Amino acid sequence: MVTQSTTENSINIKKPKISFEFFPPKTPEGRIKFDVERDLLKAVSPSYFSVTYGAGGTTRDNTLETVLATQKATGIATAPHLSCIGGERQDLIKLINTYKDNGVQRIVALRGDLPSGSGVFSGEFTYAKDLVKLIREVAGDYFSIEVGAYPEMHPQAQSYNQDFLHFKAKVDAGATSAITQYFYNASAYEHFMNLCNKHDIHIPIIPGIMPITNYSRLARFSQMCGAEIPRWLEKQLIAYGDDSQSIQQLGEEVVSRMVEELITLGAPGFHFYTLNKSAPSLAICKNTELI
Repeated sequence: MVTQSTTENSINIKKPKISFEFFPPKTPEGRIKFDVERDLLKAVSPSYFSVTYGAGGTTRDNTLETVLATQKATGIATAPHLSCIGGERQDLIKLINTYKDNGVQRIVALRGDLPSGSGVFSGEFTYAKDLVKLIREVAGDYFSIEVGAYPEMHPQAQSYNQDFLHFKAKVDAGATSAITQYFYNASAYEHFMNLCNKHDIHIPIIPGIMPITNYSRLARFSQMCGAEIPRWLEKQLIAYGDDSQSIQQLGEEVVSRMVEELITLGAPGFHFYTLNKSAPSLAICKNTELI
């Protein structure tokens, strides 16, 4: 566990910020559960919440409703995810202005994925950099804009260098910070930060943290997004089979240890992919003295 041995260190070392991601609840029962979990996370004073946006904008209305309700109920800045694939310019402009008119000051700007079964990109926008440019065109410097970063490479990229140049284009377009895809190897983050320094990219790069609570779900997510599960970790998770308690204990230990290493590497914050459950993220935060 990371500790600070002197008063001087505790003054000079800046504690990383934390933020939490939700997906919009789809049912009345889900809404009740969401409010409970959200309020448990509110109690640790995160810097902001974020709310996801379905493939092709399929949860756009639910995202809008959840963002506005969360910000009003908690008083904590809440950032909508906004993706541009499949979106039309005027629809995106209208949505950007709606968020601005309602006092939302952050947007997580993403390219997004096509809805399941759709084989080609559609709409006026192809890349996240185009969405960043549009937000700046519509609202100037009003919004803080988070974009995605892929220390282990985007699964659809042709090469690591090409993928990094796509990231740089988003920064050049006006992104103010980035949230990484989750990973379980701190060296990937360290290498990515070295590349950022080499290319004079100095915006905050926030590691995205995925708690481990269920192997089959993690394997499915990782296959879709290109995140690598280290072989030793995968084999141990498989060996536990249906022993969910052991899986959760191992996951908490592994991720907490990685977060501590990332703190020593200078990570300015951590963005937790909560899957609408507070306990796994809070346990990691407590283990690493983030709260």
